[in-house]
Amino acid sequence: MLQVSFIRENKALVIERLEKRNIDATQMINNVIDFDEDRKRIQTELDNTLAESNSLSKEIGDLYKSGQAQKANLLKEKTSQLKDLSKELTETLGNKVSALNELLYKIPNVPHESVPRGNSELDNKEIFKAGDIPVLYDGAQPHWELAKKYDIIDFELGNKITGAGFPVYKGKGARLQRALIAYFLDKNTAAGYTEYQLPLMVNEASGYGTGQLPDKEGQMYHVTEDNLYLIPTAEVPGTNVFRDVIVNENELPIGITGYTPCFRREAGSYGAHVRGLNRLHQFDKVEIIRVEHPSKSYDALNGMVDHIKNILKELKLPYRILRLCGGDTSFASALTFDFEVFSTAQDRWLEISSVSNFETFQANRLKLRFKNSEGKNELAHTLNGSALALPRVLAGILENYQTKDGIVIPDVLQPYTGFKIID
Repeated sequence: MLQVSFIRENKALVIERLEKRNIDATQMINNVIDFDEDRKRIQTELDNTLAESNSLSKEIGDLYKSGQAQKANLLKEKTSQLKDLSKELTETLGNKVSALNELLYKIPNVPHESVPRGNSELDNKEIFKAGDIPVLYDGAQPHWELAKKYDIIDFELGNKITGAGFPVYKGKGARLQRALIAYFLDKNTAAGYTEYQLPLMVNEASGYGTGQLPDKEGQMYHVTEDNLYLIPTAEVPGTNVFRDVIVNENELPIGITGYTPCFRREAGSYGAHVRGLNRLHQFDKVEIIRVEHPSKSYDALNGMVDHIKNILKELKLPYRILRLCGGDTSFASALTFDFEVFSTAQDRWLEISSVSNFETFQANRLKLRFKNSEGKNELAHTLNGSALALPRVLAGILENYQTKDGIVIPDVLQPYTGFKIID
């Protein structure tokens, strides 16, 4: 959530930057400023009313002490009126603050200056590419056919048990999945991230804290009786670890990692581009999350990008990095880099990670602050990234490592799987 002070001091910049998201925010920003003016006016009136009431109460006490009960009783009527007025003003102020927050909740984060303008993923900018695209044998197959051939993932069984988008991993497929999770976690903890095991459901406050609510309410599974949400990513419970927390400046940076299943109702359209593991309702992901000093968060973002590059280098998968345009950047992010692995069998790029800096947007919602060197509370910056999302990494391995004799396991994963080939 943007800070009102930031909006007031940078009105033109906020409107200009939000145009990168193809949003004309002029009216919204003007409404925020008008509501804040009303809030300040009501707050001033309430403060003056309370001050007058306190002054009269002191005067009444002095009058009683001096034996002037009649004058004191007359003033008591006035204090009664002031108490009624202060109660009314408090209620009005609360309603105004709630209305202001509702406005702020609808305004997305201001894109970083480096975010390109654009409407969709077609306008994202490729900034890096690495790895050799393998030349496959004649008759190479996409991963959903390989899964059936080697009996390692059963999409039809998942459909029977639950529905489309809930695959069942079997045998060496399940072990490869477990190996990837362990490998990612080991890489992340070796890089200084503390491992957490996080809840798979969150309350409404957590959803608002990271920006999933109200923006993505329709994309999350909602347990209505308890008003809980199945997590769309470990970002939500992981970042909410720090909700309503004040840390000392010398505690920064803070980095955590965690593996969770993730659940998303909105799984996209039909067709070959979403077949198999390409888009699921339930999938596994390992997340990295950082809490940073504002002056160091973009260096931290670059460090996260380098960390994921190193993982993909070890997996020997061809990949590229995109800087997302304004129209494709998530609601809460200021700057996002997407990693995509090339699927040779499908002849297309598959997104496997998003790495984002949210600056103070989430921290303002979370009330996540640090005590700076002057002893004042200041909003921290939050960042997160997938390190990594498993389905498309697994699809990339199955497709790019396939041979006529079977699917070779990347060298770095063999100590985790205990086998070298799926045949």
